[in-house]
Amino acid sequence: MALKILNIEDEVSCPLCLELLTESLSLDCGHSFCQACITANTKEAEISLEGGSSCPVCSARYSLGSLRPNQHLANIVEKIREVKLSPEELKRDLCERHEEKLRLFCKEDRKIICWLCERSQEHRGHHTFLMEEVVKECQEKLQAALERLRKEQEKAEKLEADIREERISWKYQILAEKQRIQTEFIWLKIILDNEEQRELQMLEEEEKRILGNLAEAEADLAQQNQLVKELISDLELRSEWPAVDLLQDMSGIMKWSEIWTLRKPQTVSKKLKSSFRAPDLRAMLRMHRELTHVQCYWVDITLNPINLSINLVLSEDQRQVMSMPIWPVKYYNYGILGSQYFSSGKHYWEIDVSKKTAWILGVYCRTHFCDRKCGVGRGTNHRHLFSRYKPQFGYWVIGLQNKFEYTAFEETSTSDPKVLTLSMAVPPFRVGVFLDYEAGIVSFFNVTNHGSLIYKFSKCCFSRTAYPYFNPLNCPGPMTLCPPSS
Repeated sequence: MALKILNIEDEVSCPLCLELLTESLSLDCGHSFCQACITANTKEAEISLEGGSSCPVCSARYSLGSLRPNQHLANIVEKIREVKLSPEELKRDLCERHEEKLRLFCKEDRKIICWLCERSQEHRGHHTFLMEEVVKECQEKLQAALERLRKEQEKAEKLEADIREERISWKYQILAEKQRIQTEFIWLKIILDNEEQRELQMLEEEEKRILGNLAEAEADLAQQNQLVKELISDLELRSEWPAVDLLQDMSGIMKWSEIWTLRKPQTVSKKLKSSFRAPDLRAMLRMHRELTHVQCYWVDITLNPINLSINLVLSEDQRQVMSMPIWPVKYYNYGILGSQYFSSGKHYWEIDVSKKTAWILGVYCRTHFCDRKCGVGRGTNHRHLFSRYKPQFGYWVIGLQNKFEYTAFEETSTSDPKVLTLSMAVPPFRVGVFLDYEAGIVSFFNVTNHGSLIYKFSKCCFSRTAYPYFNPLNCPGPMTLCPPSS
């Protein structure tokens, strides 16, 4: 059988490569070649001086367009490839004992056997099956196992991707936390540096005051000492005068010497007025975090020039307002509102008051009580300057009076406001105002002192639109609105 296959193989081999035809193409003369072989031969012929193509077997002329596939030969080649086996492969399909075709499978011994083996004593009573059936069953099991393992592989790949994604997520979380820690420590360093400078400045001022007082006391004592020396010298000279001259002395030096006493200098405390205590860094960091949180709601506020009081001057960009005295008329300004107004949400803005010695700022919301009693922005029925600044009339504000008196104006049942004195460790050169409309909260922050809370109004009743409110009072220094994140 192998010899027959070899004879047929010669007929379906390519004359050029001497291998079984691959994608066979036939010429008009009937000879067939591999597609790659005849194509390469055609190109070589075209390049040569002849300029034409001829059959490598019979030298018959042909054109590249006349080549056509030979499906019949292709099928024969495919069959030969299927049955062409090595002697070892042929031997492997035969039973070593009986040299019969191995067609059966013994389930008990798990061996492939021939029909004579099945009838032998060795396999008698065993369950035997056609090998094709067992192979089919085995392939089905194999496919089922492959499908299951592929699903498991998909699960493993998904879990691997999830873990990779989680690892990347953790990496970014840790990086963000690292940056947050570094940022907070940078702020802590800034806070510590500022606190150090403030404490040293306070100590220098106290040193200047104490040493100045001591220098004045020393100079005064030196002056008194010189005077008493002169008095002693005069009296020593008079002690040598004749009695008549001494009795007739009208200079009054004796009288003065009798009544002169040493004027003692003012005592200086032995203890420093400002004793240093380490700042509470946790509290400072908490204040800074709270300030950073509310600054997320920073809005760009400008001042509204409508109904501007005659003694107020507004800058061209509508961010700065100043009070200008109108001599000889004494005129009181009623403040100015922001151009922006709010009926919901959270909002934050900052005001620079570093050049002022008096101011009022906060939130104004027109109330029904104000409409009935005084009209919006008038305040003419109140007895003194701050009588109108109370929540009852729609004002949630704080203020500075007399350079150092910081006050808040709370609700009372009387016509006079409840004025609360606010203590400031550091004068606020920049004040932040935070409005939470829904929660009814108006908070004031000392931005100069790392965002410390100055005062908070809770349970505010905003029945209408709320406006930022500013009043520079009669202090000529400018009140300036800061742009966001400045």
